Amino acid sequence: MPVQNPYEEYQKNKILTASPAEVTLMLYEGAIKFCNIAIMAIEQKDMEKAHVNIMKTQRIIEEFRNTLDRKYEVAEDFDRIYVYVLRRLFEANVGKDKEILEEVNTHLRSLRDTWKEVMRRCNKA
Repeated sequence: MPVQNPYEEYQKNKILTASPAEVTLMLYEGAIKFCNIAIMAIEQKDMEKAHVNIMKTQRIIEEFRNTLDRKYEVAEDFDRIYVYVLRRLFEANVGKDKEILEEVNTHLRSLRDTWKEVMRRCNKA
């Protein structure tokens, strides 16, 4: 039996043992990371790598949309944000536009920071 990479095992266990709130935070972090990779790929003229990472970011945002709990009014606000971000990601992918990706990353960081604050407040309660 092949020996597992210890880092991969750690990452796998980290995800499997995370709370739903922590998984959401990890997904925001992943979307930011993939968006950053796409920006660097555009700077390096590696359009395939940019495309792949923009698509990864899109899939995370699509998953956020698909898992919104529509019984809460705030879900519609998040849905509008996610629809906007998805449209901008599409535009960035078509034009391989680094500036659009930087704008998207600003929104993603804001969403992530808001989520961190929600987690912090919930842990205090």
